Amino acid sequence: MRRLKVLGCLGAALALFGTVTAAASGAEGEAPDTTLTADPMPTWQTDGIVWSVAYAKGVVYVGGVFSNVRPPGAEPGEQQVPRKNFAAFDAVSGELLPCAPSFTGGSGSVRAVEASPDGEVLYAGGSFGTVTLDGKATGVSNTAALDTAGCKLRSDFRPGVAATVRALDSTADAVYLGGDFGTVSGQARQRVAAVSPSGTLLPFSATVDATVRAVTAAPDHGKVVIGGDFDTVNGKKVHALASLDPGTGKTNKTFSGWIEPNSVVKALNRDGDRFYLGAEGTGHKVFDGRIAASLATGAREWTDTCYGATQAVVPHDGMLYSGSHAHNCEDTPGGFPDINIRQHLLANSIEDGSIQTWFPQTNGGLGEQLGPRAMVMAGDILWTGGEFTTVNDKPQQALTRFPAAPDTGAPQVPVLSGQSTASGKVRLAWKAAWDRDDGLLTYRIYRDGTYYKSVPGHSRYWDRPQMGLTDTVESGSTHRYSLEVTDGDNVSGRNGPVSVTAR
Repeated sequence: MRRLKVLGCLGAALALFGTVTAAASGAEGEAPDTTLTADPMPTWQTDGIVWSVAYAKGVVYVGGVFSNVRPPGAEPGEQQVPRKNFAAFDAVSGELLPCAPSFTGGSGSVRAVEASPDGEVLYAGGSFGTVTLDGKATGVSNTAALDTAGCKLRSDFRPGVAATVRALDSTADAVYLGGDFGTVSGQARQRVAAVSPSGTLLPFSATVDATVRAVTAAPDHGKVVIGGDFDTVNGKKVHALASLDPGTGKTNKTFSGWIEPNSVVKALNRDGDRFYLGAEGTGHKVFDGRIAASLATGAREWTDTCYGATQAVVPHDGMLYSGSHAHNCEDTPGGFPDINIRQHLLANSIEDGSIQTWFPQTNGGLGEQLGPRAMVMAGDILWTGGEFTTVNDKPQQALTRFPAAPDTGAPQVPVLSGQSTASGKVRLAWKAAWDRDDGLLTYRIYRDGTYYKSVPGHSRYWDRPQMGLTDTVESGSTHRYSLEVTDGDNVSGRNGPVSVTAR
Protein backbone atom coordinates (compact mmCIF):
# COMPACT_ATOMS: atom_id res chain seq x y z
CA MET A 1 0.00 0.00 0.00
CA ARG A 2 1.46 3.34 -1.05
CA ARG A 3 0.27 6.85 -0.33
CA LEU A 4 0.24 8.76 -3.61
CA LYS A 5 -0.53 12.35 -4.44
CA VAL A 6 -2.43 12.76 -7.68
CA LEU A 7 -1.52 15.82 -9.71
CA GLY A 8 -3.00 16.44 -13.13
CA CYS A 9 -4.54 13.81 -15.37
CA LEU A 10 -3.77 10.23 -14.44
CA GLY A 11 -4.50 9.09 -17.96
CA ALA A 12 -1.77 11.33 -19.35
CA ALA A 13 0.68 9.76 -16.94
CA LEU A 14 0.01 6.33 -18.40
CA ALA A 15 1.56 6.72 -21.84
CA LEU A 16 2.52 3.08 -22.05
CA PHE A 17 1.36 2.23 -25.55
CA GLY A 18 4.76 2.15 -27.16
CA THR A 19 7.47 -0.38 -26.48
CA VAL A 20 8.11 -0.38 -22.75
CA THR A 21 11.78 -0.05 -21.95
CA ALA A 22 13.63 -1.60 -19.03
CA ALA A 23 13.58 1.77 -17.27
CA ALA A 24 9.88 1.28 -16.62
CA SER A 25 10.34 -1.84 -14.55
CA GLY A 26 11.43 -0.46 -11.20
CA ALA A 27 8.05 0.32 -9.63
CA GLU A 28 8.07 -2.61 -7.24
CA GLY A 29 11.23 -1.25 -5.64
CA GLU A 30 9.66 2.06 -4.66
CA ALA A 31 9.60 2.63 -0.91
CA PRO A 32 6.02 2.40 0.40
CA ASP A 33 4.57 5.24 2.47
CA THR A 34 1.87 3.37 4.34
CA THR A 35 -1.43 4.62 5.62
CA LEU A 36 -4.59 2.70 6.50
CA THR A 37 -5.65 -0.24 4.38
CA ALA A 38 -9.06 -0.47 2.76
CA ASP A 39 -9.43 -4.02 4.07
CA PRO A 40 -11.94 -4.22 6.95
CA MET A 41 -11.14 -6.21 10.07
CA PRO A 42 -13.69 -8.61 11.59
CA THR A 43 -16.03 -6.38 13.61
CA TRP A 44 -19.16 -6.81 15.70
CA GLN A 45 -22.39 -5.36 14.31
CA THR A 46 -25.52 -3.72 15.70
CA ASP A 47 -29.15 -4.17 14.71
CA GLY A 48 -29.63 -0.41 14.26
CA ILE A 49 -27.66 2.76 13.65
CA VAL A 50 -24.38 3.88 15.22
CA TRP A 51 -24.29 7.65 15.73
CA SER A 52 -21.07 8.04 17.68
CA VAL A 53 -17.81 6.33 18.59
CA ALA A 54 -15.08 7.20 21.11
CA TYR A 55 -11.79 5.68 22.24
CA ALA A 56 -10.20 5.51 25.69
CA LYS A 57 -7.59 3.24 27.26
CA GLY A 58 -7.82 0.41 24.76
CA VAL A 59 -11.63 0.43 24.51
CA VAL A 60 -13.93 1.73 21.78
CA TYR A 61 -17.35 2.93 22.96
CA VAL A 62 -20.28 2.98 20.57
CA GLY A 63 -23.52 4.94 20.92
CA GLY A 64 -26.58 4.97 18.72
CA VAL A 65 -30.05 3.53 18.29
CA PHE A 66 -29.96 -0.27 18.60
CA SER A 67 -31.13 -3.07 20.85
CA ASN A 68 -28.61 -5.84 20.15
CA VAL A 69 -25.15 -6.52 18.82
CA ARG A 70 -23.98 -9.64 16.99
CA PRO A 71 -20.59 -11.13 16.10
CA PRO A 72 -18.67 -10.60 12.85
CA GLY A 73 -20.30 -12.51 10.02
CA ALA A 74 -23.55 -13.18 11.84
CA GLU A 75 -26.76 -12.56 9.93
CA PRO A 76 -29.40 -10.17 11.30
CA GLY A 77 -31.18 -11.81 14.25
CA GLU A 78 -28.46 -14.44 14.79
CA GLN A 79 -26.25 -14.80 17.90
CA GLN A 80 -27.58 -11.54 19.32
CA VAL A 81 -26.35 -10.07 22.60
CA PRO A 82 -28.54 -7.37 24.22
CA ARG A 83 -27.02 -3.87 24.21
CA LYS A 84 -29.41 -0.92 24.49
CA ASN A 85 -28.02 2.00 22.49
CA PHE A 86 -24.50 1.54 23.89
CA ALA A 87 -21.72 -1.05 23.59
CA ALA A 88 -18.01 -1.34 24.33
CA PHE A 89 -15.34 -3.30 22.44
CA ASP A 90 -11.67 -4.09 22.80
CA ALA A 91 -10.10 -1.70 20.30
CA VAL A 92 -7.56 -4.19 18.93
CA SER A 93 -9.17 -7.63 19.18
CA GLY A 94 -12.66 -6.26 18.55
CA GLU A 95 -14.05 -8.43 21.34
CA LEU A 96 -17.36 -7.36 22.91
CA LEU A 97 -16.79 -6.18 26.49
CA PRO A 98 -19.15 -6.51 29.47
CA CYS A 99 -19.54 -2.73 29.96
CA ALA A 100 -23.24 -2.48 29.08
CA PRO A 101 -25.18 0.48 30.48
CA SER A 102 -28.62 0.76 28.94
CA PHE A 103 -29.76 4.21 27.76
CA THR A 104 -33.54 4.60 27.56
CA GLY A 105 -36.25 7.24 27.75
CA GLY A 106 -36.55 10.31 25.57
CA SER A 107 -36.18 9.19 21.96
CA GLY A 108 -33.83 6.46 23.18
CA SER A 109 -30.67 7.49 21.35
CA VAL A 110 -27.05 8.11 22.23
CA ARG A 111 -25.91 10.77 19.76
CA ALA A 112 -22.47 11.61 21.13
CA VAL A 113 -19.76 9.88 23.16
CA GLU A 114 -16.46 11.51 24.09
CA ALA A 115 -13.60 10.54 26.38
CA SER A 116 -11.85 12.92 28.74
CA PRO A 117 -8.28 13.81 27.72
CA ASP A 118 -6.85 11.37 30.28
CA GLY A 119 -9.27 8.61 29.24
CA GLU A 120 -10.58 8.21 32.77
CA VAL A 121 -14.14 9.34 31.99
CA LEU A 122 -16.51 8.72 29.11
CA TYR A 123 -19.20 11.34 28.54
CA ALA A 124 -22.41 10.46 26.69
CA GLY A 125 -25.06 12.72 25.25
CA GLY A 126 -28.26 12.22 23.33
CA SER A 127 -31.97 11.92 24.01
CA PHE A 128 -32.43 9.68 27.08
CA GLY A 129 -33.76 9.90 30.60
CA THR A 130 -32.52 6.75 32.30
CA VAL A 131 -29.23 4.88 32.48
CA THR A 132 -29.51 1.33 33.78
CA LEU A 133 -26.29 -0.33 34.89
CA ASP A 134 -25.88 -3.54 36.90
CA GLY A 135 -29.63 -3.65 37.39
CA LYS A 136 -29.85 -0.16 38.89
CA ALA A 137 -31.79 2.54 37.01
CA THR A 138 -30.64 6.14 37.43
CA GLY A 139 -32.51 9.17 36.17
CA VAL A 140 -30.51 11.56 34.00
CA SER A 141 -31.29 14.36 31.55
CA ASN A 142 -29.70 13.67 28.17
CA THR A 143 -26.13 13.47 29.51
CA ALA A 144 -24.21 10.99 31.61
CA ALA A 145 -20.64 10.09 32.54
CA LEU A 146 -18.95 6.75 33.14
CA ASP A 147 -15.68 6.00 34.90
CA THR A 148 -13.90 3.91 32.29
CA ALA A 149 -12.15 1.88 34.98
CA GLY A 150 -14.80 -0.60 35.98
CA CYS A 151 -17.54 0.96 33.83
CA LYS A 152 -19.25 2.78 36.71
CA LEU A 153 -21.83 5.54 36.36
CA ARG A 154 -20.59 8.79 37.92
CA SER A 155 -23.16 9.88 40.47
CA ASP A 156 -21.84 13.46 40.65
CA PHE A 157 -22.34 14.21 36.95
CA ARG A 158 -25.96 15.37 36.73
CA PRO A 159 -26.30 18.48 34.56
CA GLY A 160 -29.96 18.71 33.63
CA VAL A 161 -29.97 19.32 29.87
CA ALA A 162 -33.44 20.18 28.61
CA ALA A 163 -33.24 18.60 25.12
CA THR A 164 -31.09 16.46 22.87
CA VAL A 165 -27.30 16.66 23.11
CA ARG A 166 -25.80 16.08 19.66
CA ALA A 167 -22.14 16.96 20.18
CA LEU A 168 -19.53 16.70 22.94
CA ASP A 169 -15.91 17.63 23.44
CA SER A 170 -13.90 17.75 26.63
CA THR A 171 -10.79 19.31 28.09
CA ALA A 172 -9.20 18.80 31.50
CA ASP A 173 -11.42 21.58 32.87
CA ALA A 174 -14.64 21.53 30.89
CA VAL A 175 -17.11 19.43 28.93
CA TYR A 176 -18.63 21.34 26.01
CA LEU A 177 -22.14 20.39 24.88
CA GLY A 178 -23.97 21.20 21.66
CA GLY A 179 -27.49 20.32 20.60
CA ASP A 180 -31.11 21.43 20.67
CA PHE A 181 -31.49 22.52 24.31
CA GLY A 182 -32.41 25.90 25.76
CA THR A 183 -31.52 25.34 29.41
CA VAL A 184 -28.88 23.45 31.38
CA SER A 185 -29.13 22.97 35.13
CA GLY A 186 -32.16 25.28 35.10
CA GLN A 187 -30.29 28.20 33.54
CA ALA A 188 -30.52 29.58 30.01
CA ARG A 189 -28.01 28.03 27.64
CA GLN A 190 -29.05 28.30 24.01
CA ARG A 191 -27.84 25.15 22.21
CA VAL A 192 -24.27 25.30 23.52
CA ALA A 193 -22.97 25.05 27.08
CA ALA A 194 -20.06 23.97 29.23
CA VAL A 195 -20.01 22.06 32.48
CA SER A 196 -17.16 21.03 34.75
CA PRO A 197 -15.96 17.40 34.81
CA SER A 198 -18.21 16.98 37.87
CA GLY A 199 -21.22 18.37 36.00
CA THR A 200 -21.37 21.89 37.46
CA LEU A 201 -22.59 24.50 34.99
CA LEU A 202 -19.80 26.88 33.94
CA PRO A 203 -20.07 30.60 33.05
CA PHE A 204 -19.43 29.85 29.35
CA SER A 205 -22.57 31.08 27.58
CA ALA A 206 -23.52 31.84 23.98
CA THR A 207 -26.86 32.36 22.29
CA VAL A 208 -27.23 30.27 19.16
CA ASP A 209 -30.48 30.35 17.16
CA ALA A 210 -30.53 26.76 15.81
CA THR A 211 -29.08 23.30 16.42
CA VAL A 212 -25.39 22.87 17.20
CA ARG A 213 -24.27 19.59 15.63
CA ALA A 214 -20.51 19.63 16.19
CA VAL A 215 -18.08 21.00 18.78
CA THR A 216 -14.30 20.91 18.94
CA ALA A 217 -12.46 22.53 21.83
CA ALA A 218 -9.07 24.19 21.39
CA PRO A 219 -8.46 26.18 24.59
CA ASP A 220 -4.74 26.12 23.79
CA HIS A 221 -5.64 28.40 20.87
CA GLY A 222 -8.35 30.33 22.72
CA LYS A 223 -11.16 28.73 20.73
CA VAL A 224 -14.17 26.46 20.95
CA VAL A 225 -15.34 25.91 17.39
CA ILE A 226 -19.01 25.08 16.89
CA GLY A 227 -20.87 24.01 13.78
CA GLY A 228 -24.49 23.37 12.94
CA ASP A 229 -27.68 24.75 11.41
CA PHE A 230 -27.57 28.21 12.95
CA ASP A 231 -27.68 31.66 11.34
CA THR A 232 -27.00 33.87 14.34
CA VAL A 233 -24.59 33.60 17.26
CA ASN A 234 -24.64 36.02 20.17
CA GLY A 235 -27.11 38.26 18.33
CA LYS A 236 -25.09 38.65 15.11
CA LYS A 237 -25.44 36.96 11.74
CA VAL A 238 -23.13 33.95 11.70
CA HIS A 239 -23.94 31.00 9.47
CA ALA A 240 -23.13 27.38 10.42
CA LEU A 241 -19.62 27.92 11.85
CA ALA A 242 -18.23 30.07 14.66
CA SER A 243 -15.43 30.21 17.20
CA LEU A 244 -16.18 31.11 20.82
CA ASP A 245 -14.02 32.08 23.75
CA PRO A 246 -13.57 28.90 25.88
CA GLY A 247 -14.24 30.73 29.13
CA THR A 248 -16.96 33.23 28.31
CA GLY A 249 -18.64 32.00 25.13
CA LYS A 250 -18.14 35.34 23.37
CA THR A 251 -17.67 35.14 19.60
CA ASN A 252 -14.05 35.54 18.51
CA LYS A 253 -14.18 34.34 14.87
CA THR A 254 -17.04 34.05 12.36
CA PHE A 255 -15.48 32.47 9.20
CA SER A 256 -17.57 34.65 6.91
CA GLY A 257 -18.36 33.09 3.53
CA TRP A 258 -16.99 29.64 4.32
CA ILE A 259 -20.32 27.83 4.39
CA GLU A 260 -22.99 28.33 1.72
CA PRO A 261 -26.37 29.60 2.95
CA ASN A 262 -28.03 26.25 2.16
CA SER A 263 -25.28 24.16 3.80
CA VAL A 264 -24.70 23.25 7.45
CA VAL A 265 -21.72 21.90 9.40
CA LYS A 266 -22.18 18.29 10.51
CA ALA A 267 -18.68 17.36 11.78
CA LEU A 268 -15.67 18.99 13.46
CA ASN A 269 -12.35 17.58 14.59
CA ARG A 270 -8.86 18.81 15.31
CA ASP A 271 -5.22 17.84 15.67
CA GLY A 272 -2.38 19.88 17.13
CA ASP A 273 -2.44 22.80 14.71
CA ARG A 274 -5.55 22.54 12.58
CA PHE A 275 -9.26 22.00 12.75
CA TYR A 276 -11.34 20.22 10.13
CA LEU A 277 -15.00 20.34 9.23
CA GLY A 278 -17.47 18.38 7.16
CA ALA A 279 -20.56 20.01 5.63
CA GLU A 280 -23.93 18.93 4.27
CA GLY A 281 -25.98 20.98 1.83
CA THR A 282 -29.50 20.86 0.46
CA GLY A 283 -30.27 21.73 -3.15
CA HIS A 284 -28.16 22.50 -6.21
CA LYS A 285 -24.53 23.67 -6.04
CA VAL A 286 -24.18 23.47 -2.27
CA PHE A 287 -21.10 22.89 -0.13
CA ASP A 288 -20.94 19.25 0.97
CA GLY A 289 -17.22 18.80 1.40
CA ARG A 290 -14.41 19.35 3.86
CA ILE A 291 -12.26 22.27 5.00
CA ALA A 292 -8.92 22.37 6.82
CA ALA A 293 -8.01 25.52 8.74
CA SER A 294 -5.40 26.89 11.13
CA LEU A 295 -6.38 26.90 14.78
CA ALA A 296 -3.94 29.68 15.52
CA THR A 297 -5.09 32.15 12.85
CA GLY A 298 -8.46 30.82 11.77
CA ALA A 299 -7.28 30.94 8.15
CA ARG A 300 -8.61 28.39 5.70
CA GLU A 301 -5.88 26.14 4.27
CA TRP A 302 -7.80 24.08 1.73
CA THR A 303 -11.32 23.15 0.68
CA ASP A 304 -12.56 19.89 -0.80
CA THR A 305 -15.59 20.69 -2.95
CA CYS A 306 -16.95 17.16 -3.48
CA TYR A 307 -20.70 16.91 -3.34
CA GLY A 308 -22.12 14.32 -0.98
CA ALA A 309 -22.95 15.38 2.61
CA THR A 310 -19.92 14.82 4.86
CA GLN A 311 -20.95 13.37 8.24
CA ALA A 312 -17.63 12.55 9.96
CA VAL A 313 -13.97 13.62 9.79
CA VAL A 314 -10.90 12.37 11.65
CA PRO A 315 -7.22 13.29 11.08
CA HIS A 316 -4.51 10.64 11.31
CA ASP A 317 -0.98 10.21 10.02
CA GLY A 318 -1.12 12.96 7.40
CA MET A 319 -4.62 12.07 6.21
CA LEU A 320 -8.10 13.39 6.84
CA TYR A 321 -10.45 10.41 6.74
CA SER A 322 -14.11 11.15 6.16
CA GLY A 323 -17.52 9.56 5.87
CA SER A 324 -19.93 10.93 3.27
CA HIS A 325 -21.51 9.86 0.01
CA ALA A 326 -19.03 11.82 -2.09
CA HIS A 327 -19.70 12.34 -5.77
CA ASN A 328 -18.58 14.82 -8.40
CA CYS A 329 -15.16 15.53 -6.91
CA GLU A 330 -13.70 16.74 -10.21
CA ASP A 331 -12.69 20.15 -8.82
CA THR A 332 -10.61 18.58 -6.04
CA PRO A 333 -7.09 17.32 -6.93
CA GLY A 334 -7.20 13.54 -7.33
CA GLY A 335 -10.98 13.59 -7.49
CA PHE A 336 -13.46 11.87 -9.74
CA PRO A 337 -16.16 13.18 -12.08
CA ASP A 338 -19.90 12.81 -11.54
CA ILE A 339 -20.35 9.36 -13.08
CA ASN A 340 -22.90 7.85 -10.68
CA ILE A 341 -20.22 7.16 -8.08
CA ARG A 342 -21.21 7.46 -4.42
CA GLN A 343 -17.99 6.97 -2.49
CA HIS A 344 -18.82 6.70 1.22
CA LEU A 345 -15.27 6.70 2.61
CA LEU A 346 -12.44 8.99 1.50
CA ALA A 347 -8.98 10.22 2.52
CA ASN A 348 -7.62 13.69 1.79
CA SER A 349 -4.00 14.71 2.20
CA ILE A 350 -3.86 17.01 5.21
CA GLU A 351 -1.09 18.94 3.48
CA ASP A 352 -2.99 20.00 0.36
CA GLY A 353 -6.44 18.40 0.38
CA SER A 354 -5.83 16.09 -2.57
CA ILE A 355 -7.86 12.87 -2.61
CA GLN A 356 -5.69 9.84 -1.92
CA THR A 357 -5.96 6.19 -2.95
CA TRP A 358 -8.14 4.87 -0.15
CA PHE A 359 -11.52 3.66 -1.34
CA PRO A 360 -13.21 1.22 1.02
CA GLN A 361 -16.93 1.37 0.42
CA THR A 362 -20.19 1.08 2.30
CA ASN A 363 -23.76 1.37 1.13
CA GLY A 364 -26.19 4.03 2.32
CA GLY A 365 -27.98 1.59 4.60
CA LEU A 366 -30.80 2.50 6.97
CA GLY A 367 -32.40 5.74 8.16
CA GLU A 368 -31.44 8.62 5.90
CA GLN A 369 -29.23 6.19 3.96
CA LEU A 370 -26.12 8.34 4.21
CA GLY A 371 -23.76 5.50 5.20
CA PRO A 372 -20.97 6.40 7.69
CA ARG A 373 -21.89 8.73 10.55
CA ALA A 374 -18.99 8.58 13.02
CA MET A 375 -15.25 7.86 13.10
CA VAL A 376 -12.53 7.54 15.72
CA MET A 377 -8.90 6.46 15.63
CA ALA A 378 -8.01 3.79 18.18
CA GLY A 379 -4.25 3.74 17.83
CA ASP A 380 -3.73 2.78 14.19
CA ILE A 381 -7.22 1.35 13.70
CA LEU A 382 -10.02 3.49 12.26
CA TRP A 383 -13.39 2.56 13.78
CA THR A 384 -16.36 3.71 11.70
CA GLY A 385 -20.04 3.60 12.58
CA GLY A 386 -23.21 4.60 10.80
CA GLU A 387 -26.31 3.49 8.93
CA PHE A 388 -24.60 1.16 6.44
CA THR A 389 -25.39 -2.54 6.06
CA THR A 390 -22.52 -3.54 3.73
CA VAL A 391 -18.76 -2.91 3.63
CA ASN A 392 -16.82 -3.59 0.44
CA ASP A 393 -19.95 -5.25 -0.95
CA LYS A 394 -20.23 -7.76 1.91
CA PRO A 395 -22.85 -7.76 4.70
CA GLN A 396 -21.72 -5.72 7.72
CA GLN A 397 -24.09 -3.55 9.73
CA ALA A 398 -23.42 -0.22 11.38
CA LEU A 399 -19.82 -0.78 12.51
CA THR A 400 -16.50 -1.57 10.81
CA ARG A 401 -12.79 -0.88 11.25
CA PHE A 402 -9.70 -0.48 9.08
CA PRO A 403 -6.11 -1.16 10.24
CA ALA A 404 -2.75 0.22 9.15
CA ALA A 405 -1.64 -3.31 8.27
CA PRO A 406 -1.71 -5.85 6.84
CA ASP A 407 -2.87 -4.91 3.37
CA THR A 408 -4.66 -8.09 2.27
CA GLY A 409 -6.64 -7.08 -0.82
CA ALA A 410 -5.14 -8.04 -4.18
CA PRO A 411 -6.19 -6.19 -7.35
CA GLN A 412 -8.18 -8.16 -9.88
CA VAL A 413 -6.17 -9.32 -12.88
CA PRO A 414 -7.28 -7.77 -16.19
CA VAL A 415 -7.86 -9.63 -19.44
CA LEU A 416 -4.70 -9.90 -21.57
CA SER A 417 -4.76 -9.89 -25.37
CA GLY A 418 -1.97 -10.24 -27.89
CA GLN A 419 -1.30 -10.08 -31.60
CA SER A 420 1.63 -9.83 -33.98
CA THR A 421 1.75 -6.35 -35.50
CA ALA A 422 4.95 -6.65 -37.57
CA SER A 423 7.74 -9.07 -38.34
CA GLY A 424 9.15 -10.33 -35.03
CA LYS A 425 6.85 -8.06 -33.01
CA VAL A 426 4.15 -9.12 -30.52
CA ARG A 427 1.85 -6.45 -29.12
CA LEU A 428 0.30 -7.21 -25.69
CA ALA A 429 -2.55 -5.09 -24.34
CA TRP A 430 -4.77 -4.92 -21.27
CA LYS A 431 -6.98 -2.47 -19.42
CA ALA A 432 -5.52 -1.19 -16.15
CA ALA A 433 -6.74 -2.86 -12.99
CA TRP A 434 -7.52 -0.92 -9.80
CA ASP A 435 -7.04 -1.41 -6.09
CA ARG A 436 -8.89 0.10 -3.13
CA ASP A 437 -5.77 1.35 -1.37
CA ASP A 438 -3.00 1.49 -4.00
CA GLY A 439 -2.85 3.91 -6.90
CA LEU A 440 0.36 2.45 -8.33
CA LEU A 441 0.14 -1.15 -9.51
CA THR A 442 2.75 -3.31 -11.19
CA TYR A 443 1.87 -5.64 -14.08
CA ARG A 444 4.14 -8.65 -14.44
CA ILE A 445 4.36 -10.25 -17.87
CA TYR A 446 5.38 -13.91 -18.24
CA ARG A 447 6.54 -15.36 -21.55
CA ASP A 448 6.44 -19.13 -21.95
CA GLY A 449 6.01 -19.50 -18.19
CA THR A 450 9.09 -17.40 -17.34
CA TYR A 451 9.03 -13.86 -15.94
CA TYR A 452 9.73 -11.37 -18.72
CA LYS A 453 9.06 -7.76 -17.69
CA SER A 454 7.17 -5.49 -15.28
CA VAL A 455 5.14 -2.45 -16.24
CA PRO A 456 4.04 0.09 -13.59
CA GLY A 457 0.90 2.15 -13.95
CA HIS A 458 -1.34 4.49 -12.00
CA SER A 459 -5.08 3.86 -11.96
CA ARG A 460 -8.29 4.50 -10.00
CA TYR A 461 -11.58 2.72 -10.37
CA TRP A 462 -12.97 5.57 -12.46
CA ASP A 463 -9.78 5.94 -14.55
CA ARG A 464 -8.51 2.65 -15.95
CA PRO A 465 -6.58 3.42 -19.14
CA GLN A 466 -5.48 0.93 -21.76
CA MET A 467 -1.94 -0.35 -21.23
CA GLY A 468 0.42 -2.48 -23.23
CA LEU A 469 3.91 -3.36 -24.39
CA THR A 470 5.61 -4.69 -27.52
CA ASP A 471 7.83 -7.78 -27.34
CA THR A 472 10.55 -8.51 -29.89
CA VAL A 473 10.88 -12.22 -30.73
CA GLU A 474 12.08 -14.41 -33.59
CA SER A 475 9.89 -14.17 -36.69
CA GLY A 476 7.59 -17.19 -37.01
CA SER A 477 7.99 -18.25 -33.37
CA THR A 478 5.00 -18.92 -31.11
CA HIS A 479 4.89 -17.78 -27.51
CA ARG A 480 2.49 -17.98 -24.58
CA TYR A 481 2.00 -14.85 -22.49
CA SER A 482 0.31 -14.41 -19.11
CA LEU A 483 -0.19 -11.50 -16.73
CA GLU A 484 -0.45 -10.93 -12.97
CA VAL A 485 -0.85 -7.74 -10.95
CA THR A 486 0.67 -6.73 -7.60
CA ASP A 487 0.12 -3.78 -5.30
CA GLY A 488 3.47 -4.45 -3.64
CA ASP A 489 1.97 -6.60 -0.90
CA ASN A 490 -0.51 -8.85 -2.68
CA VAL A 491 -0.44 -10.60 -6.03
CA SER A 492 -3.49 -11.37 -8.14
CA GLY A 493 -4.04 -14.71 -9.80
CA ARG A 494 -2.21 -15.07 -13.10
CA ASN A 495 -4.37 -15.01 -16.24
CA GLY A 496 -3.79 -16.51 -19.66
CA PRO A 497 -1.85 -17.90 -21.26
CA VAL A 498 -2.47 -16.10 -24.55
CA SER A 499 -0.72 -17.78 -27.50
CA VAL A 500 0.68 -15.51 -30.25
CA THR A 501 2.69 -16.43 -33.35
CA ALA A 502 4.97 -13.67 -34.56
CA ARG A 503 4.92 -12.73 -38.22
